[in-house]
Amino acid sequence: MWSRLLVLVLVLLPSQALAGAKERVKAIAPGALVYVMDEKGDELVAQNADKPFVPASVAKIVTAWLAVEVLGLDYRFKTSFYLDGDRKLYIRGGGDPFLISEELALLAPQLVAAIGKEPITGIVLDPSYYPADLRIPGIENTSESYDALNSALAVNFNTIAAARQGNSVVSAEPQTPITPLAISQYKVRGPKGRGRISLAQDPKLSLLYAGELIAAFIDKAGGSVKGPITIGAVPEGLEPVYVHHQSRSLAKIINQLLIGSNNYIANQVFLEIGAQRFGGPVSLDKSLKVANEMLAANGLADAIRLEEGSGISRGNSFTARGLAQVLNLFVPYAELMQGRDGGTNKTGTLSGVRTLAGYADTAKYGRVRFVISLKGNTGAMRYQLLKAIEAGL
Repeated sequence: MWSRLLVLVLVLLPSQALAGAKERVKAIAPGALVYVMDEKGDELVAQNADKPFVPASVAKIVTAWLAVEVLGLDYRFKTSFYLDGDRKLYIRGGGDPFLISEELALLAPQLVAAIGKEPITGIVLDPSYYPADLRIPGIENTSESYDALNSALAVNFNTIAAARQGNSVVSAEPQTPITPLAISQYKVRGPKGRGRISLAQDPKLSLLYAGELIAAFIDKAGGSVKGPITIGAVPEGLEPVYVHHQSRSLAKIINQLLIGSNNYIANQVFLEIGAQRFGGPVSLDKSLKVANEMLAANGLADAIRLEEGSGISRGNSFTARGLAQVLNLFVPYAELMQGRDGGTNKTGTLSGVRTLAGYADTAKYGRVRFVISLKGNTGAMRYQLLKAIEAGL
């Protein structure tokens, strides 16, 4: 008799927990899109789970999964340097998303060691790996850093961080030398005090700024640049004298794009997916083709629709059930989503859109995969729902 009662209690407890979690979710936000599944793929909570929603930055989870599957965790972006007989330096960009000041400080001494300290007669920037007409849906022509243009050759996420000191403009970062173009652009478009602006308005400007900053680091490394900085192609037959491989592996870059939610990094990575499969130059069509093939192979063709890889476009469309399946596929790499606070989730924010997705540890069902999507600007409610899921399961 007692053994039968014990079995009955053990059977009822999980179902009661499920009912409690569903009731809490519905009470907090009856119109929310919520889906929770356990480690076995069993559905735990499903509220409007097949209704399409705009994912905002949780789209970066899909980009991260695609990237590690196609490129591999140890993949390294590269930038190639060439020197002709007149000591003119050619730089061919490879779409490195982390060509930042700290990386240039590593790069420059190795480059100077390869080419010598005799003055360089000019720098020619070759951005041909990215087509000139490349446009990412959702990127607008503003000075906001999240609207930075993607580029084959850009530094510091195609942004300038500076500050005003009286009538002067100085670098806002100790690791970044100030350059003439940075000063002029910040005076025109920067805030009154300290801040970061994108170079979205003119691709040529972003390239020239990259050239100026690389030249500044060459000078710091003991070399010198005496000639002009221009844009052009590497001459045919000229072999590289130095190829710089990004010091960060793709795993570290993925971690940074998920935690920092940088749109520029996300789409640089997304564009590389297509180029890796179909060859350069990059194109959005190539990457979308790879993405759609992989989604279809996992039964997600109708559940996950991408226009680009960062989530900045409102043309991206997911279902909560579909994104939960991607989270299940991403489980081997889940630690890449973990931030300093220990949470393993990703937020998404656009005007009128608040999303949250990731992994949560529960008492009865272990680590679950969850997706939350809300309309409106009530970001705190995402976490109320997450707490209800954790407490109820």
